[in-house]
Amino acid sequence: MAHCGGSPVSAVELLVGAIASAPAAPEPYAALAELWQDRRSELKESLEEDGSLSAVLAQAYFLFLEEDMDNAVMALGSVTGVRPNVAWGAAPWFGDARFLGAVGAEALAEACLRTLDYGHDLDTDEMRERFAPWFHALDVVSERNPVPESLAAMARLPRACGRYELSFVLCDRADAVNRVMWTAVARATTWRVMGDLDQAAAAFECALLLDSANWSLYLDLADVRAEQGDFAAAASLVEQGLEYEPHEVSLRAAGAAYRTRVSGSSDDLRALIALAPELANTTYRNLLIDYACAGPKLPRRLVAKAHRIRKN
Repeated sequence: MAHCGGSPVSAVELLVGAIASAPAAPEPYAALAELWQDRRSELKESLEEDGSLSAVLAQAYFLFLEEDMDNAVMALGSVTGVRPNVAWGAAPWFGDARFLGAVGAEALAEACLRTLDYGHDLDTDEMRERFAPWFHALDVVSERNPVPESLAAMARLPRACGRYELSFVLCDRADAVNRVMWTAVARATTWRVMGDLDQAAAAFECALLLDSANWSLYLDLADVRAEQGDFAAAASLVEQGLEYEPHEVSLRAAGAAYRTRVSGSSDDLRALIALAPELANTTYRNLLIDYACAGPKLPRRLVAKAHRIRKN
């Protein structure tokens, strides 16, 4: 099968097609390994210039053959991010003891982040099944090489798949080595996705104890307080964040929104209207406008002006 005639790159494309339809089947990998042995320098050159999905998937396997496990897993993460509807992780090499015994926590964490790059919805039974080999890899590597920051980053993949208990296991393993802010944030975000705002707030408070000059943590905790309906606490937390980053537009907008909600101040609503176009995240922008417009005794025309921004 390896000697399909023609260029080795077209042979690679054929084999990757076979892998895509049956990712766990060993035969296409055996043929790829044979190709790699026979035409290595030619393949290396052409694959490095080719950014296509089949080139990157083949490179992932060739890197594994060369025992460069870190770059192999990151390449597989990139392919999985683009097309998570294929169980690329079912590849025999990905569950191989040599791979799981050598890949580093930092590289696996980076690979996990790449699987999330395109914002696909992974919280379904089918996706959980496809990502089962990833969850196994996370379990093995986090136990063997528990680097706290890396484990906190790894926790994002199971969280996106709705495997919350695995996210918490990774956080617990990280904390057993050293308590760092990123782990507290990973824990807080998982609780928040699960809808437990009290636990989320408590975890963000832990994160602030570990990194009290981090403006974005004040904003995260403020947003949770707002979700809980405590807009006065939210406004006060934003003020604390502004002491560290006075020009940050998301802090300024959130502060204006939360103050408007508490006091019904037209000036604060005008400030939010002025800042709104600078907020890149439109979902967050619209949420802040909704919060603010529910403030007491606001002029109707000003509220209408704010609502018009929401529609754009």
